[in-house]
Amino acid sequence: MTSRKAIRSQGADGLSAYLENQRNLIERALATAVPAASVRPATIHAAMRYSLLAGGKRLRPILTLAAAEACGIKDPAKVLPAACAVELIHTYSLIHDDLPCMDDDDLRRGRPTSHKVYGEGVAVLAGDALLTRAFALLTDISPAKRYPLSVLLEETALAAGSLQLIAGQVADIEAEGKKLSISDVRFIHERKTGAMIVLSLRLGAMIANATPGQLKAVTQFGKALGLAFQIIDDILDVTQSSEQLGKSAGKDLKAAKATYPAVIGLEPSHKQADRLTKKALGALKELGFQSVRLHQIAERLMIRGS
Repeated sequence: MTSRKAIRSQGADGLSAYLENQRNLIERALATAVPAASVRPATIHAAMRYSLLAGGKRLRPILTLAAAEACGIKDPAKVLPAACAVELIHTYSLIHDDLPCMDDDDLRRGRPTSHKVYGEGVAVLAGDALLTRAFALLTDISPAKRYPLSVLLEETALAAGSLQLIAGQVADIEAEGKKLSISDVRFIHERKTGAMIVLSLRLGAMIANATPGQLKAVTQFGKALGLAFQIIDDILDVTQSSEQLGKSAGKDLKAAKATYPAVIGLEPSHKQADRLTKKALGALKELGFQSVRLHQIAERLMIRGS
């Protein structure tokens, strides 16, 4: 069982060093995951790299590595193709989400969005290319006995498809300006954000040949964490500046987006995020001390400021 004493012994500084090390591994892998900007047609590859290598928390690939570690893999190299794949899919979704026909945003990760630099047509194609490349990266994995490549591909397609990620995006568009229930908002958040967080964790666990019990634990952890993460995002959108967030603050309110603060208020939203984080942490008991990093990441996300 993962004890709080054991977690504290790792220290906040230990987590910061761990996250920095994992980000460095991921950044190096991402730099080689897509064609160089000089490869013809140069414009599309430059656009892909512009958004992909713009930095960010790299939460999803870090969760992939941490889930694999929690299920017994010590060498991150075995998991990096999957970690990169989820970040490519996440980046594609951000490029498309920022388009004028979607959220119409000018700022992402502290700089102009893809369509502002390369135009709408190239931005759409850059997102398409990142999504397609993600599936190719998964073929670089040496699958574990319990989970053949077909399972990893099916999991990824489901999470990124019309029942999960895209379902959430469509529901988000259709919800603008409407009065929704909290269950409606939850439906959007669990798919638009939560599905890819769950996928990140499940891919890491499956590559580590997780037992059914371990896979269930990381899935339950991911479902609760994904919703908590988006609720905190909703809160930050109305409490932080664009400079702090690296993206346009207050956009959800202006667009009458379906968010937790808009439906139930700020303080109840904080309480919901706290409750969900505790639920996520409770799911890790099955994994024992090896899940210490997942535990620490969940606690860190609860108090983040961007």
